[in-house]
Amino acid sequence: MLSAAILALISVLLVSLVSIVGIIFLGMKAERLKDILIYMISFSAGAMFGDAFLHMLPEATSEFGFTKEISLVVLFGIGFSFIVEKVIHWRHCHMPITKEHHHPFALMNLWGDAFHNLIDGLIIGASYLASLPVGLATTTAVILHEIPQEIADYGVLIHGGFSRKKALLVNFLTALTAVIGTLLALIIGARIEGIVVYFLAFAAGNFIYIAGADLIPELHKEVKLQKSFMQVVTFALGVFVMMALLVVG
Repeated sequence: MLSAAILALISVLLVSLVSIVGIIFLGMKAERLKDILIYMISFSAGAMFGDAFLHMLPEATSEFGFTKEISLVVLFGIGFSFIVEKVIHWRHCHMPITKEHHHPFALMNLWGDAFHNLIDGLIIGASYLASLPVGLATTTAVILHEIPQEIADYGVLIHGGFSRKKALLVNFLTALTAVIGTLLALIIGARIEGIVVYFLAFAAGNFIYIAGADLIPELHKEVKLQKSFMQVVTFALGVFVMMALLVVG
């Protein structure tokens, strides 16, 4: 059976390859792309909440319970994500971008995306150190979140003055910082006993922030009844996928 380290590295490489998904959708009309992305976002939000509450937190609290220390680390994960967005002016631009995005913003977007992918890598590595089911669930949630994110990032780079080939290249290079994050998690996890529990609590806080502060507000921009209903359905499907992975595990 493959070791946790190998599985984590395979998973993070798959997540990194998501960065080139933008080329598939770039020729699609903006309205059609928006319709697709909004349901990807709601599905992703459900999956991230599901992973945080059904996989990460139960695993983090399985041995010693839901202690105040775990609660503080979860809050730290939420606060850390909030501070990152404030300090480097990084936002998850999930909707199709407009010509209001200029080259400086595209460069800032690259730095923010690189750091975001580094954190994703840490989370994936820590999840596989906890258990195979948690690792698979977290990888699934990250991929679902990264698809709309990377499509938007690719569009930002194009409108920021990058050629299509260069946009794909730099987007992929920033995605590879996730591999560094995974390696760090594996190295630290092997050296410091019990650190995985806190990694998972931090990851749960990170996912809760992204789903609640970045994804859910995007969904509220759509007010039509039929589309809103479909958002609820796809959100529930995201949670269901995380529940199904519990059974598989």
